[in-house]
Amino acid sequence: MQFIYVDLYTVFFLLLCTTPFGTSKKSSEEIKNTILPPCASCKIMVESFKKGIDKTSRGKFEGGDSAWEEDKLGSYKTSEVRLIEIQENLCKDVDRGQTQCHSLAEDMESFIEEWWFKKQDSDPDLYIYLCIEKSERCCPKDHFGPNCDKCPGYPNNVCNNNGRCKGAGTRKGSGQCTCDKGYSGEDCFDCATGFYESYRDNKKLLCSACHRACKGTCSGGGSKDCKECNSGWRLIDGKGCYDIDECIEKEDPCSHNQFCVNSEGSFSCIECDKSCDGCDGDGPDMCIKCAKEYRKKGNVCIDPNANPGVIGRSVLENYPRYITYAGLAVATGIIFQRNVYAASVIGLFVALYISVSEYLIATSDVQNATPKLKLVEK
Repeated sequence: MQFIYVDLYTVFFLLLCTTPFGTSKKSSEEIKNTILPPCASCKIMVESFKKGIDKTSRGKFEGGDSAWEEDKLGSYKTSEVRLIEIQENLCKDVDRGQTQCHSLAEDMESFIEEWWFKKQDSDPDLYIYLCIEKSERCCPKDHFGPNCDKCPGYPNNVCNNNGRCKGAGTRKGSGQCTCDKGYSGEDCFDCATGFYESYRDNKKLLCSACHRACKGTCSGGGSKDCKECNSGWRLIDGKGCYDIDECIEKEDPCSHNQFCVNSEGSFSCIECDKSCDGCDGDGPDMCIKCAKEYRKKGNVCIDPNANPGVIGRSVLENYPRYITYAGLAVATGIIFQRNVYAASVIGLFVALYISVSEYLIATSDVQNATPKLKLVEK
């Protein structure tokens, strides 16, 4: 046992030192070395710098004469000491693109120092100063491309407020509109296929989805507004699309030993009860024929191996009941040897109990098992 324990421990240790942890470490390095687009990398670096500002917002010079320090070195808020402290931790909080963030911080060190000592009051937004004006890596909001051109509909109605401008905020992109779901057109001022105009004026368009019965265009939200119907529906002149009952209209819509249930625009096939060989519905009382090893009792298919007086009970399940009856009979015999009158009374009650129990079981509606339904959506 000692040898087995050591062997298993060794195997477990080897597993810990191999593939999973090596893969995790490699993935972490890959994340750090991820190369982000120019504007995104600048945003991340600026956000890290701002976090450094927040962390040092309550800092102060340690030790010495604080009055002299304030007078000779200036306030901690704009001091070189605070800047160095921020730069030492810059990008350490970044996971994805951390290597690129460090490299960018080095390249833009002179711009950062210029802003820190000279521009904080006149240009308080570090992102605009560094990423848009100095490094020209980003564009202002709703501008795109190398020259930071305005997006369609700028400033208050970009893509009619129904889409996004490609490249907005970066020095990339075409400025074309990418429409939201339900909208189409060059400036996203049309409704896409499957949607209709629920509101329109010169400045605003609202598109809503057609009814599920509609295929393509529609004039409203109901099934009567469809121009054409989807599969599972039929177009009736002047009345729109109506559901087709595939269970009636289709020939053998389901496979053998399944029955059909219609639904709106579709239908489902449900497995028959296990006692059936073909059925018209759910349960052993809906069988067309009984399955092999089952037989009819009235209108229900039952297990032929079950006790004739019990629906759905196997012979093995009846053994505990028979043992109980036998035990009562033995107890009555023992009492009979000692007291004939007591045994007679008890025997009468035992016989009555057995008769009533068997009658109730024989006339009950207990089934083999709760049917399990298997739906096959069409």
